[in-house]
Amino acid sequence: MIGRNAFRFILLFALFIAAALLLRSCILNSENPGKESDIGYKYLIGVSQPNLSEPWRVAMNEEIEQEVGKHGDMRVIFTDAAQSSDQQAQDVKKLMGYGIDLLIISLDDPVALTPTVSSVYKDIPVIVLGRGVAGYDYTLYVGTDDEMIGRKAGEFARETLGASGGKIVEMQGLAGSPTVEERSKGFRDAIQDSKLSIVQTMNGDWQRDLSEDLLVSWLKENHDVDLIFAQNEAMALGAYRALQKLNMNHVNIIGIDGVNSENGSLQLVSKNKLTGTFTSPPGGKEAIQYAIDILNKEKGIPKKIILRSQKITDPSTLNSESSNSPSPAPSPDQTDAPLVVGFAQVGMESGWRIAHTKSVIDAAKEAGVELLYENAEQSQDKQIELIRRFIKQKVDVIAFSPKTETGWDEVLKEAKEAGIPVILSDREVNVSDDTLWTAYIGSDFREEGRRAARWLIQQAEEGESYPIVELQGTQHSAPAVGRKQGFREVIQTDKTFMMLESLQGDFTKKQGKELMAAALERQGSKIKVVYSHNDDMALGAIEAIEDFGLRPGKDIIIISVDATKSALKALSIGKLSFAVECNALLGPQLMKAVKDLSEGKELPMKIITSEGVFTQESAKTALASREY
Repeated sequence: MIGRNAFRFILLFALFIAAALLLRSCILNSENPGKESDIGYKYLIGVSQPNLSEPWRVAMNEEIEQEVGKHGDMRVIFTDAAQSSDQQAQDVKKLMGYGIDLLIISLDDPVALTPTVSSVYKDIPVIVLGRGVAGYDYTLYVGTDDEMIGRKAGEFARETLGASGGKIVEMQGLAGSPTVEERSKGFRDAIQDSKLSIVQTMNGDWQRDLSEDLLVSWLKENHDVDLIFAQNEAMALGAYRALQKLNMNHVNIIGIDGVNSENGSLQLVSKNKLTGTFTSPPGGKEAIQYAIDILNKEKGIPKKIILRSQKITDPSTLNSESSNSPSPAPSPDQTDAPLVVGFAQVGMESGWRIAHTKSVIDAAKEAGVELLYENAEQSQDKQIELIRRFIKQKVDVIAFSPKTETGWDEVLKEAKEAGIPVILSDREVNVSDDTLWTAYIGSDFREEGRRAARWLIQQAEEGESYPIVELQGTQHSAPAVGRKQGFREVIQTDKTFMMLESLQGDFTKKQGKELMAAALERQGSKIKVVYSHNDDMALGAIEAIEDFGLRPGKDIIIISVDATKSALKALSIGKLSFAVECNALLGPQLMKAVKDLSEGKELPMKIITSEGVFTQESAKTALASREY
């Protein structure tokens, strides 16, 4: 038997060894806070912020932390780059070294950080949060519609200054940022044809102190200002401080962000330091919710989530049940009764539309949803009539793919007054009040146009010129408007490309053939590129080119949008040059949104589907598994 003293010695020695091992473990963990130190954690998420000087970014991190706290199998590491793009790139590299499973990154300078984001995306999922990144190399973007927020701010400026107008100073964020450009474009578009004028634009780089200094210096020599539009709340606070220093209390300030913190814009509005602000939800909660789906490899992950913005002139109205709230969630009379969805399809004008319709019908059947399907046969009047019929039938949700963007205000007001939420499938609307519809599910048509143009630029040979014929879709329809705008955004700065003709079609093969035949008669071999807004028109154009005696895909580059099976076949044999995918299989996402509404969940303003691109080489591989 072991004596008492010997036993004590062994026990003390064992405790000494245990303490030494624990100390060593703590030292290692402090040097590398990776998964090895997180026994019991399934996922490690890295969050990279460019700075934490903005209350909006602090709120973003708080949302992330709160949402992560609901999941016991997850840990998060935060970094702060202190306003340095180089430091942020180093932070991301360090996070990768810790073995993170997913990166959430918010950007001040998307142009500088795009290569970093693209590099990480090759290895792990990336969620870009709050402010956009150039290109398409990320898993999911969560943010707001910055052009729409800018437009609303411009409309509010007109309302604030009235018919007599006034002079405006615009405080922009970091130069070259897509967020800056979109907010500015929306604002400027809204004040067109008014007596409002922007007399000075400054880049405050999203910073309070820099904005204050710039404004103080400029305003000392320029007192005739009526309103300052600041693209975030830090710069809005800087503007307020500058005006106080110069005793210019009469100047209005409009901000963006809407954070409810000590120096957040909601407090600034409540204290009459800001005339008003527009919320830009941080999106931290949504980022973690989707991160879980991404890490668990759930199907149907969207490419972009666009959150809804509100105008705030009285903080007490934030999130209140008012005219600013979107249509309420459905509430069936009997909880065990199937949900009823009224679906007013625009028509059956193309192979894409046929696939879209089938996807909705099949998804409703699988989800146990009663679907009242109607075909409007390309008539907006009939579509409005069908929506009114659904309202009378008291369906739980109305879904439709609008023929054009405009002309829906009245019928959507009727749906909202009836308490029926409206989901837009595939196409958007342009109405005076965006709370008349609950959510949009579909594509980013503008980005589709950009992707088509980027590919064309990559193919261009030095010294060559590329005259283009554009075949547009239905006039004023969201796909036609977006695909035209996005394409021109990219090519307009390159003199290699010129728009020879832009012809109005209607998404049909017949019209594509007729338009192309007429263009060939006028322009002949001058045409080097055809950019078609959909596959059917492109396939019609191919026939017209062959009839003219030229070789489609060789003599003339042909770019199309949709990437249906028929287009992939044309790609695989070299008659089509490039196709941008527009996902027709929106049914499952639509039915998930319907179910979420029935459970009282809040939907994002827009759910943008993930889509690919196809070359002649990749089309051959994709054909075998293509569903439509």
